[in-house]
Amino acid sequence: MKSVTLTSAILASAVAVITGSAFAADWPSYGGDNGSRKYSELDQINASNVSELTTAWIWESPDNATVVENIANENYRAVPAGFKATPIVIDGMMYVPSSFGRVVAIDAATGVEQWVFDTEAWASGRPANLGYNSRGVGYWSSEGKSRVFFATNDANLWSIDALTGLPDVNFGDGGKVDLSLGLGRDIDKRQYGVVSPPLVTNDIVVVNSIINDGPSTKEMPPGNVRGFNPHTGEVVWMFETIPQAGAYGNETWENGSWEYTGNTNSWTIMSADDELGIVYLPIGTPTNDWYGGLRHGDNLFAESLVAVNAKTGERLWHFQMVHHGVWDYDLPAAPTLVDLVVDGRAIKAVAQITKQGYTYVFDRITGEPVWPIIETPVPQSNVPGEKLSPTQPIPTKPPAFELQGVSDETLVDFTPELRQEAERLIEQFDFGPLFTPPSLRGTINIPGWGGGGWWTGAAFDPESGFYYIPSASIPIVVQLEKADPSKSNLNYVRGGAMNVGGPQGLPLTKPPYGRIVATNLNSGENEWVIPHGEGIRQKIIDMGILDPGPVGGPSRTGPLLTKTLLFVAQVDNGRNLLRAFDKASGAVLHEIELPLPPQGSPMTYSVAGKQLLSIAIGGGPDSRLFTLALP
Repeated sequence: MKSVTLTSAILASAVAVITGSAFAADWPSYGGDNGSRKYSELDQINASNVSELTTAWIWESPDNATVVENIANENYRAVPAGFKATPIVIDGMMYVPSSFGRVVAIDAATGVEQWVFDTEAWASGRPANLGYNSRGVGYWSSEGKSRVFFATNDANLWSIDALTGLPDVNFGDGGKVDLSLGLGRDIDKRQYGVVSPPLVTNDIVVVNSIINDGPSTKEMPPGNVRGFNPHTGEVVWMFETIPQAGAYGNETWENGSWEYTGNTNSWTIMSADDELGIVYLPIGTPTNDWYGGLRHGDNLFAESLVAVNAKTGERLWHFQMVHHGVWDYDLPAAPTLVDLVVDGRAIKAVAQITKQGYTYVFDRITGEPVWPIIETPVPQSNVPGEKLSPTQPIPTKPPAFELQGVSDETLVDFTPELRQEAERLIEQFDFGPLFTPPSLRGTINIPGWGGGGWWTGAAFDPESGFYYIPSASIPIVVQLEKADPSKSNLNYVRGGAMNVGGPQGLPLTKPPYGRIVATNLNSGENEWVIPHGEGIRQKIIDMGILDPGPVGGPSRTGPLLTKTLLFVAQVDNGRNLLRAFDKASGAVLHEIELPLPPQGSPMTYSVAGKQLLSIAIGGGPDSRLFTLALP
């Protein structure tokens, strides 16, 4: 039996909070709503008083004691990195998972812990791919029942009573379902888990997966997405991200590669239109990230946005952003549901940001692009056995929100001398425009897999139509080398050089190195671009270079948008900051010093008429929720 604890607030207090807050304004889903807009209509905190925000309460994760014990025992692998969760709030009660897989209910007004349920996922050993990393929970209520759904790093889906913190014994096997079963093939559970929150829509619990990105074999677990019955835990549907024999798209996996290739998983946040009954799945790269010689073809539904029927899992439409991907340009963030007026025509749309720095916008019912997307010729590979797509789909609008490729437009040029040194540095590698493929010599990718849009996503303002995207410029080098046949049946894997530095310790590219872009999705144009933070501005000045102004840095959380303000957090030159921005101009209105580095995305809610902001900070032995309010 897994453990659950009730604090001194005990159950009666929990029931009172859950049922008695008539004035609560909720944050019921990871992205604020199932459309992942990260938007709240709350306006109590505004430009005139944001500087008065003060600490309302701080909650410390129950993981902290476990981590301290692990460190004392020199078990350093059993230490989580950043605390990346974003809590949800329902009727004055906050629910959040810890990095180790404990689910916690907290009085959202006071920060007093109500119950803790320990899935003991952490005891299964270090999870696949990202280590100990849980980002959120889902919530469901029906027929007098309320449940918190949580999918764990060790691949279990739990149903927990929201009032008591106890597992629902009628769900699955004593409250949980083993997600490693029923995927269509046997898998190694050490390669498979979940980091993102379940998506609850139309009386279905939708669950995705994370799969080890560094495989040693061509056979890997498939990234199939499943819908579960919230009452029983039974599988209602399964969408196969790699189409099997006879299924639509199977022909895009040549030479039988659909039988063994894995990954192709939706690892990040999913979205849904609850009224239309559509779930939107952002899907990732197949095995392996950098070489596709064992999986010729376009490889549907890899690196695609797929719309499925929420009740049945039936594919309604899809769009593939990268054909036959070899850049690890998996879709990194939740699709955002946006209602637009384009050229006088109202459109229910969905916007998808990408690692390569593009935003793709579609009619969310039909899948038709809002603006033309052009299949454009791209460089081809000289790696033996590789066969790339001759074209990739490039949107005509909106313009890119991030630097792309190595060119005069992207290479650093503070001085002629620095520019010349940068040109010498890149000559040891292959380089070129976006989609220049990996090579045996090593290829510079801009953006790299950690650049452009990220899992923390973007935010949409339904009043202005502005779409706010934090991004980063992070070049990498992808050099392929022959796999060791005694250890792997892959042909080529990434190895050798991983990064390329710039001249005299500066970045390789022009600033900003991190930015926030506001795109008007009604017009398809970028309204403003600002550097996100000071970045290495002082270092540049100290080198005798003319002050460039703020140059931005790569650290970023997801945005939080309210009726009045834009909030984004960042670590900037050692300062842990939550900034409030003017939505119309991008001007910084106020900086809030945080006691630890921000890791999760901020969220907001209201209890008894009082608006609060909360954000996950820290990690390792000191993980906390830090919550702010006006005095």
